[in-house]
Amino acid sequence: MPFSDSLITRLASDGGAVEVNESDRAGAANLEKVDHVVVVMLENRSFDHMLGYLSLSGRRPEIDGLRPGLANQYQGRSYPVHHLGATALGMDPDHSGDAIDRQVGGGDMSGFVASAAATLAAQGIEDGDPGCVMGYYDGTDVPVYDHLAEEFAVCDRWFASVPGSTLPNRLYALCGVAAGSRDDRPSYVPPLYHQPSFIRHLDAHRISWRWYSFDPGTLRLADVHYRLGHHQQFGYFSKTGLPWKTVFDISCNPKIPSFLEDAAAGTLRSVSWIDPAFTNFNPLGFPVNDDHPLADIKDGQDLVLAVYDALAASSQWERSLLVIVYDEHGGFYDHVPPPEAADDEPGMFGQYGVRVPAIIVSPWLEPSTVSHTVFDHTSIIKTILLRFCPGALRGEPARGSRARPGPQYPGTRVTQASHLGELLTRTSPRPAPPRDALVRQAAARAARTEASSLPGRHGGGDHPLNELQKSILAATHKLSSDGHPADAP
Repeated sequence: MPFSDSLITRLASDGGAVEVNESDRAGAANLEKVDHVVVVMLENRSFDHMLGYLSLSGRRPEIDGLRPGLANQYQGRSYPVHHLGATALGMDPDHSGDAIDRQVGGGDMSGFVASAAATLAAQGIEDGDPGCVMGYYDGTDVPVYDHLAEEFAVCDRWFASVPGSTLPNRLYALCGVAAGSRDDRPSYVPPLYHQPSFIRHLDAHRISWRWYSFDPGTLRLADVHYRLGHHQQFGYFSKTGLPWKTVFDISCNPKIPSFLEDAAAGTLRSVSWIDPAFTNFNPLGFPVNDDHPLADIKDGQDLVLAVYDALAASSQWERSLLVIVYDEHGGFYDHVPPPEAADDEPGMFGQYGVRVPAIIVSPWLEPSTVSHTVFDHTSIIKTILLRFCPGALRGEPARGSRARPGPQYPGTRVTQASHLGELLTRTSPRPAPPRDALVRQAAARAARTEASSLPGRHGGGDHPLNELQKSILAATHKLSSDGHPADAP
C-alpha cells in the first residue's frame, strides 16, 4: 500500500527525500487512521505461558503457540507443558542474562527447567517444582486476553528486546537502547538512568502525551530530563479504584486527571503510557497488578480490562490503538528461538529476548487477526514516531524547536523495527464489542476479594519483595529525597 499524500508531505517537509523500507511503506498510511496510541507494558511472562493455549486447544491453529509433546528434559526426567492450577505462583524464575542464555540453550529452548532447578537450589528450596516454568494458562484463567484475542489481534512473533531483565527491556521500549548491560542494577542501587527517550521527540514536535502509573512513572527512571517536574504530564491510572472496586481514600494532586478520567472525558493525549502497579506500597492502595511473580495474574487481567473498557467506552475509541505487551518472559517456557536483531551494539544486544505476549486492540483491526511479523519493544517507538513525527526517524530536528535537551537520532534498532500500521487494514472503524460479561466477572471477583480480606491487599503484603520491587522502592526514595512531591506519580 502506498503512503497517503499527507504522510508523504509530512515526511518530505521535514527535509530530504522520503526514504522508507518496504515494511514501513506497506502500512504507514494506515497509521493515519489513529490519533491516540495507548501502551500497557506488564511484567515477566512468555507467549506460550499466557497465550500458547490458543493453538494447543485446536481453536486457533494459525497461532504459533503450544502443541502436544513440547517438553524440557532435566536429570533424566521429562517435564511437559501443562495447565497450571493456580493463578498466583510461589516462584519467581531467574530471568538474568546468564539464566536466559541457559534457558534458550543455543536455540533449542531446552534449559528452562534446568534454570528453574538452579534457582530453587540457590534459594535452598528442596521441595519446589522446577517444572512450573513449563506451565501455561488458558481462557478461564485469562478471560480478558481470551476475549481480545478473538476480537482483535495477537502478535505471535513479538520478542523481548533483550535476552535479559526488566529494566534493560523497558529502556529499549522507551529509549531504543539499554545502558550497557542485559541485567538490572543491584536492588540497592536506584535504577535511575540517563538515556534519551522517544518522549523528547514528542516534545520537540509538540505532540501531546501523558504518563499514567501507580508508582513513580518508569519514564522518570529512564530519562533524566523527566526525572523531576513535568507534573502535568504524569497522572495516576485511577484516583478511585477500578470502576467495579471500592473507592480508595488517597492523597493525590486533584488537578491532574487520571487515565480513567481522561478516557471518560475524551481528553486522552496523542500518546498515553500506562505502567502497572509494581509494588503494593503505591499511594493508591492497589495490589500488585504487573503480573510479575508472585503476583496473581487475575489482578493483571483486571488492569487490562479497566484500560480496554475505558478506551472502548470513550468518545476517542474510533481513532485509538491499544498495545498490550510484556517486558520480558520472566523465565517461563517458550518454544520459539529468538532471532538476531539489528542493533548499534551487536556484541551485547544483537539478539532478541524470548517471545512475550502481545495483543493489539483497535477498531481498525479485523477480528481474530494474527500477525507473524517480528516485533520487539522498539516497534512501539517506531509506530509512534512514524505516526506523529516521522522525520525523527532520520534524526532531523523539528522546525522551530527549542527543546532542551533536544532529541537525538533514535538508532538502528528503532529505525529498522517493524511497526503496527500493517495490522490496521479496515476501511472503517468497528464499534467496540460487548464486554459486559467481563466487567460483571471482574466485579464479582472484587466482591469476593473484599469479603475475604485477603492478605496483601491495599498495601502491606505477606511475600518478600522481588528484586524489581526493591529497585522501584529505592528509586522512589531517591526521587523523594530529590524533591519529588508525595502526591504526584
